Amino acid sequence: MTTKFEKSSINEGVLTFEIPVEDINKGLDKAYNKVRKNISVPGFRKGKVPRQIFNNVYGEASLYEEVLNQLIPGAYQQAVEEAEIEAVTQPEIDIESMEKGKPWVITAKVTLKPEVKLGEYKGLTVEKQDRQVSDEDVEKHLEEKRQQLAELVVKEDAAVEGDTVVIDYEGFRDGEPFEGGKGENHSLELGSNSFIPGFEDQLVGAKPGDDVEVKVTFPEEYHAEELAGQDAMFKVRVHEVKAKELPEFDDEFAKDADDEVESLDELRNKVRVQLEEEKEKQAKEVIEDLALRQAVENAEIVEMPEAMVHEEIHRQMDHFLNNLKRQGINEDLYYQISGSTREDLHEQFAEEADLRTKTNLVLEAIVAKEKIDVNEEEVNKEIELLASQYGMPTDQVKQYVTEDMLKSDIRLKKAMSLIVDSVEEK
Repeated sequence: MTTKFEKSSINEGVLTFEIPVEDINKGLDKAYNKVRKNISVPGFRKGKVPRQIFNNVYGEASLYEEVLNQLIPGAYQQAVEEAEIEAVTQPEIDIESMEKGKPWVITAKVTLKPEVKLGEYKGLTVEKQDRQVSDEDVEKHLEEKRQQLAELVVKEDAAVEGDTVVIDYEGFRDGEPFEGGKGENHSLELGSNSFIPGFEDQLVGAKPGDDVEVKVTFPEEYHAEELAGQDAMFKVRVHEVKAKELPEFDDEFAKDADDEVESLDELRNKVRVQLEEEKEKQAKEVIEDLALRQAVENAEIVEMPEAMVHEEIHRQMDHFLNNLKRQGINEDLYYQISGSTREDLHEQFAEEADLRTKTNLVLEAIVAKEKIDVNEEEVNKEIELLASQYGMPTDQVKQYVTEDMLKSDIRLKKAMSLIVDSVEEK
């Protein structure tokens, strides 16, 4: 294959390569065999049109797009290897010439991986992280469990903050009811801030059987645009007022909170261990983040290509939207629920994309410098880990990820461990 690469800037260039006539002819044969079964020409049975007749009627050029789709990916990859360049984003492909009987000439505008000049990445110093769990932390957690086990008991007295009221309500704007503003037998905990600001406060003091007019102003950022920033009035009928009845802090409470313990002291000890494990995990995450940021700051990346950051943004968006899709939420539904747009999502991921891209480049440079490699046993362990995380058989995991992808991820994790394991806290 004839290949030529010309730099147009420090991290960009144009790669010119050819697709040989032999490959083109094979591709044309394959494309013709693919479409022939659907072709009808007068005088011939469907799917039995001879090649020459097809060429005369439809023209051989009608197959070119199919052939290009078949051949360009492999030809481009071969050209990249021959030119000994490291392209990092999807190329912009152009067709220079497609003369019959001659090699097709293709050009690809490519973005090159920037040079990374590593700074210090071992023996870094970060701020010492707090891992202490106080008695107050334990008691606060126990109180949360106690609140979760509270029972609601109907009372006749006026509602106070923390009580739950059972209400019917209907909202009006300029004297007219509006869509989505009506509900019946709705349980609302006063002080939960689950309704429009100011709504719950006006029900404090209400008794069963009371009718209350609640006046509110919808927030400016409210998801329903027609109500955002608007004044409204709700007619509310209070059916019941319920107060929380909390369990005593005793051994029975402990057993109800956790069926693996027999006493309150045992529950306290268990909660303390859990909180200590959570604190340790949080500390490790913070240390990892601080150390990686420091390693990136210590490195010099020669002219970061904007195209790499842009591609990272879209990779993260696709990953996020695919996760939602697995939960049964499509893209349009997400924007409707969140009151956001695709542009908002793009901006959200853009904030971290630059740092994420630089971090990957630094880790890849460390992999190269330290000559980090991966063996078959490590690949198999990673497959088993993914299978466990996603609840899939290992064979199914292998259908989604290639061995090269897994090895790349493991190398980056090893490079990350090289940084984090040598960190000193001060």
